[in-house]
Parts: sequence; structure tokens; C-alpha cells
Amino acid sequence: MRQSIDLSPAIITTMAPPPPPSLILSTLFTLILSSLLSSPALAEPNAAHHPHHPHHPHHPHLHLRSLHFSLFQHETINKTGYFIVPGVAGPGVSQTTTPFGTMFVFRDPLTTAPDRASKLVGTSEGTSITSSLDGLRSLSIAKISLRLRNHTGSLSIVGGTHNVKPSNHPIVGGTGDFLFVQGYVTSSPVDLVGITVVYKLEFHIYWPPYA
Repeated sequence: MRQSIDLSPAIITTMAPPPPPSLILSTLFTLILSSLLSSPALAEPNAAHHPHHPHHPHHPHLHLRSLHFSLFQHETINKTGYFIVPGVAGPGVSQTTTPFGTMFVFRDPLTTAPDRASKLVGTSEGTSITSSLDGLRSLSIAKISLRLRNHTGSLSIVGGTHNVKPSNHPIVGGTGDFLFVQGYVTSSPVDLVGITVVYKLEFHIYWPPYA
């Protein structure tokens, strides 16, 4: 019996080798990076913090809740305020000057009018250090506790104080009804004659949208 032999050329199928792992990782990294870059959160990083107000484009703080009022601080030497560390240079102690490096601590009453007998609504307690050689400027830190008609809590302020000129102190924190607030307090001398000096405190308080 004769056997038939197939002499047609054989068809050999070969498979391409798999791509190396480094190429796979590189491709995945490229896809992930492209996805992240096209994300709205990265494309507009300030969108969550600076919402667009089409009706008021030039007033981004127009809708912030705010409170503005004035009180009067009464400071009496050796009663509500004391010198703790004497200064080392510059003019002597007076109603308007203290030697450079002087440390002063205070706990002063706050009233609704310049008269000390007016309604008491809070206290200002803190410290100041004379920071200028002319004795007129100091670095001040204070906690202002308030008991107002509709708001109760405290404000923390810090900044430079001029003894005979208005000074702005940024609000750096708050408690109670003033939690998360921002703004500033302007301190201005009213009466610098006598053992008790009086300062006017003007409050400009703003609540952020999330408070």
C-alpha cells in the first residue's frame, strides 16, 4: 500500500514576544498622569476657594457676614497694668514712652463709652514689649473677651502698637461665637493724661463662608 506524502510547504505560526514589564508600567503611568491632568480639580485649583460671582465680579467679599463696632479700653498703671521687665535704653517711663525692651502686662476693662462708669462688656488681657529705641512702639499680644448682646467669645490679636497713633492689629483667632473669624482691630489713643489712659478699639470682624 502506497503512502501519500504531503510535500506542500508547512505554515508555521509564531507569536510575538510579550512586551517587557517596563513598557507596561510606562504606559499605565502615562494614562494615569493624563487622567489627573484633565481632572477639573487640578485644572482649576482656585475654584473651590474663589467662587465666581457673576453679579459682583469686583467684590469677592460682598457676601461675607461681618460685624463692626467700637469699645474703649481703660488702663491704670499698677492696677490693671504692670511693668514686669525694665527696659535698657532710650527715654524713660512716661504716659507715652517706655525704655527699649520694657515688658508690660495688662488686664484692662472694655466699656461701651470713654467714661469708665459706662457699661462693661469685656476685658483685654495680654502683654507688650517696647521694640523701638524712641520708646513709642511695641509688639503686642492680647486676648479680648467679649460679652455682647448677640455674641459671646474671645478674639486673639497680635501686631505692632504705636503709643500715640492709630495701630491695626490682625485678628489671628477666636473662640465661642467668634470661632474662625478674620479681620483686624484698630487701637487709637483717646486720653493719655493721668494715671489711667484710654484707648478706642474699633473692631472689624468677618466670618468665612464655612463658619
